[in-house]
Formats: sequence, structure tokens, C-alpha cells
Amino acid sequence: MDDQITNYLLDLLPTDNGWIKDLQQQAEEDRIPIMDSIGMEFLLQLIRLQKPKRILEIGTAIGYSALRMLEVSPNSNIVTIEKDDKRYKEAIENINKRNKHTNIQVIHGDALEELEKLSLSDKFNCIFIDAAKGQYKNFFEQSSPLLADNGFIITDNVLFRGYVADPNFEHPRYKKMVEKIRAFNEWLMNHSDYVTTILPIGDGIAISYKK
Repeated sequence: MDDQITNYLLDLLPTDNGWIKDLQQQAEEDRIPIMDSIGMEFLLQLIRLQKPKRILEIGTAIGYSALRMLEVSPNSNIVTIEKDDKRYKEAIENINKRNKHTNIQVIHGDALEELEKLSLSDKFNCIFIDAAKGQYKNFFEQSSPLLADNGFIITDNVLFRGYVADPNFEHPRYKKMVEKIRAFNEWLMNHSDYVTTILPIGDGIAISYKK
């Protein structure tokens, strides 16, 4: 997105509450990737409109997005999975500090292993994927059976800094990851069970609606 447009939209956003600023500062200081402000506002608007009863999040980090989603849909129940020990503990602390542990369950473990343990009878209305980008296809496939009819899956970072759109991208550090995201996007757009739209919001957001 053009920098001038991005700055304009950022200026229009309402002022965040104190606890939101605290979590944003924590993420910045510890270099923990969280959803950018414009992307987050878009996600929250989807949650406001759909009011999903149950939300599954793959990638808790410090609990920022789970708390933000619960704020706009306070009757939702959120199950979120985090692999990293330190981030898991920080998420628990942040959620308990806000007294939201009743609505947010944090599972500590590898998402690909933990997803298999979740009951197929307890469907989710919304799934949010925001974890290891190289595993997006596996996360999507593993979580799909848990999605309720007419539910939707949101996947963040699918444009990865715009690198996926550059056919000549050859950065040694990110080349393989970019190739995996490109392959995931193509696979997702042609998935027979979903209708997907990819939007150039934030770092790229894919919205997949279950047919």
C-alpha cells in the first residue's frame, strides 16, 4: 500500500486504549511480530460483522490479537495455540491481567500436533492463521475439518512485504519462504471447498469462505 495512503488511514484510526498501547509497546520492544494497525482494524471489522461464537487462532504470540478480537466480540470463545515457551507465558500473563481467561484458552504446543487433539464435534466459526508462514498450507489443511459450515478462515501475511509479487525476488534469507507463500496462495485460490479473496491490506490478508 502506498505510504501516503497508509499514513492517511493510520491518522484516521481511533486512539487505542491504554492496554492496547501497552501490548503494542511490549511487542515492539521484544521484536514480536503482531498484526499491523490497519490489518488489525480490518480483522476486527470482520469479527464485528460475523460475531463468531467460537474462534480458533493459530499463533498466539503475546495474546494481542486474541484480546483485540474478544474486545469487539465479547461473547466469543477463543482457542489459541502457541509453540514458543516465552510467548506462551507472556500471553497467559496478559490475558489474566485483563481477566479474560474465561473466554480465551491458550494451548501450549506445536499447532500441527495440537490441532489433531481438538474435537471435530466442537466446530469453529472463524479460524485465524498467523504463525510460521512456511507451514500455512499444513495449518490450513489441519484446521479445515474444525471449521463450521459457512465459516471462514483468515490468513495473515500472504503478501509478505510485497516480496511474493516480485518475480525476480532472490533474497537468500527469504527466497524459500516466498516460494512457499506463493505456492500456498495459488493452492488456496484454487481450493474446491473455499472461495478466497486476497486483499493488499497490511501484509496481505486472505479471507477464505467455506462453501
